[in-house]
Amino acid sequence: MDAIYLDKSALKSVDDYWEYRRVVGDDDGGKLFTPEEYEEYKKKILPLRMKNRLYVSYGVPGGIDCKLIGPETQCFCGHRYKQHQTDWEVVPSERPLALPCKVMGCHCSTYTYTPRVGCNPVRCRCKHLPQDHSEAQGHMCKKCNFCSSFHSPFTCGCGRPCFEHRTLVETKLERQARGQPVGRDVPYAAMGGLTGFSSLMDGYLKHIVLFSGVSNYIYAIHQNLSMSYGKMWISREKSRCS
Repeated sequence: MDAIYLDKSALKSVDDYWEYRRVVGDDDGGKLFTPEEYEEYKKKILPLRMKNRLYVSYGVPGGIDCKLIGPETQCFCGHRYKQHQTDWEVVPSERPLALPCKVMGCHCSTYTYTPRVGCNPVRCRCKHLPQDHSEAQGHMCKKCNFCSSFHSPFTCGCGRPCFEHRTLVETKLERQARGQPVGRDVPYAAMGGLTGFSSLMDGYLKHIVLFSGVSNYIYAIHQNLSMSYGKMWISREKSRCS
C-alpha cells in the first residue's frame, strides 16, 4: 500500500472539514454548504444549540447514568442519535422529551437507546432482535404474534435488568438539578450526554474507577502515616539509647 503524504495546507483542510462535519452534522443534506451558507448556518444555529442543548442518558430512574449518548450512538430504530431531532428553537415543555428520527420513511417517534453486547444489540424475551420489531412506539415484534413490545431480560453492568432502564432526555438545568456534570458549552451537533472522555465509559465502570481511586488514595495516606510513625518511633528509640 502506497503511503499518502499531506502538506500543512492539506492537513488544515482535513481539520476544517471535520470541524464542519461536527458542527453541521447531516443538516446540509449531503451537499456541502458554501462558505457564505456555512457562516449563515452558524449564526442561526449555534446560539440556539449552546442555549438549548439536550443531554441524553440511559439508566434506571434515580440511579446512575449507565450510558451517555453521543452523536454516533444507535437508536432502537437503527439510526444514530445525530439523525434525530436534536436542535430546538424552543425546548418543548412536555416530558418526556421526544426526539423523532429525521430519516425519511422511519417511524421512530423518539430516540431510544438499546444496549449492545459487543457490536450486537441485545435480544427481546421473544428471542428476536430490535430490527425484528417495529420502530414505531410500542415496538411490536414483526416475527411473532405473542410479543407486543420489546422487553429484554439482559442484565446491565449496574446489576439491573434492561427493562428497568429508560432513555432520559433533559435540559442543562434539569441535569444540574440531578447533580450530574454538564461540561462546557460546545458548538457541535448532537453531543447528547458527552461531556468528556470519561463519558465514553459505561456508568458502572466509572464508579469502579472512582472507588479504586479513592481506595488507592486512602491506602497511600495510610502508608505515609505508617512510615511517618515508624520514623518517629525509630528516632525516639535512638534518643533513648543515646
